[in-house]
Amino acid sequence: MPKADRVASAFLHLELLVVAVIVIFPLMWIVGASFSPGTGLANASPIPEDATLDHYVSLFTETDYGRWYLNSLYVATLNMIGSVVLSALCGYVFSRIRFKGRKAGLLGILILQMFPTFLTAIAVYMLFLNFGLLDSLTGLALVSIAAALPYNTWLMKGYTDNLPSSLDEAAAIDGASRWTIFMKIVLPLMRPMLTFVAITQFTMPWMDFILPRLLLQSPEKQTVALGLFAMIEDVYQNAFTTFAAGAVLLAVPITILYIVLQRYLVTGASAGAEKG
Repeated sequence: MPKADRVASAFLHLELLVVAVIVIFPLMWIVGASFSPGTGLANASPIPEDATLDHYVSLFTETDYGRWYLNSLYVATLNMIGSVVLSALCGYVFSRIRFKGRKAGLLGILILQMFPTFLTAIAVYMLFLNFGLLDSLTGLALVSIAAALPYNTWLMKGYTDNLPSSLDEAAAIDGASRWTIFMKIVLPLMRPMLTFVAITQFTMPWMDFILPRLLLQSPEKQTVALGLFAMIEDVYQNAFTTFAAGAVLLAVPITILYIVLQRYLVTGASAGAEKG
């Protein structure tokens, strides 16, 4: 290997090492803080000497963390399923079907995705108030689905545009309907991008704070983000180590989802799909 290549490789590995330390150290610190005794962060460390499970126990005995967790899991699951179904259908329609108003619809979706969700917070609140959807976990999931749909539609459309249309044409010649073509041919080829949408849309509600704070009112409907924030917003409470334990448990379902679905995150799923 030439000297210049060795130097470049050394700098690349050094950069990766620095990035790894920057990413891993905060994770180690928050995990260590969750096992550290006491309630403050002053004595917390990545590797606590007197590790304890008291903070994890107190989450489920002294707070409503279990209820918050289930509420967030419900919203995240509903958001993931709804986003995958709608984005797949919309992406296929805009990519494969030519109809009047298609370009205007795409332009409208493109414009909508430029605006952050919180800009429409007041309008969403008034709509929910008029339709009786305030303090509803299902309503919160519907807002999350609608907020991400423009971006997901463009994402799926761009991916579907790269899939060979000759497969659709061959199936149509054999008498397949559009629905059959979508379900049997296009949808399986969408799997890598659908997996990406599923993971991102499952992750977002776990960390969303603005919309739940705006739309959820009763304590039994609170999500994990609201419940954890309540632990540290009181200047006289400051249960930071318990907050750290809740944050660690918050990462469990997201990590499991990544592990389960990572094999589908493979590009080039349509390679070799063309008929010879």
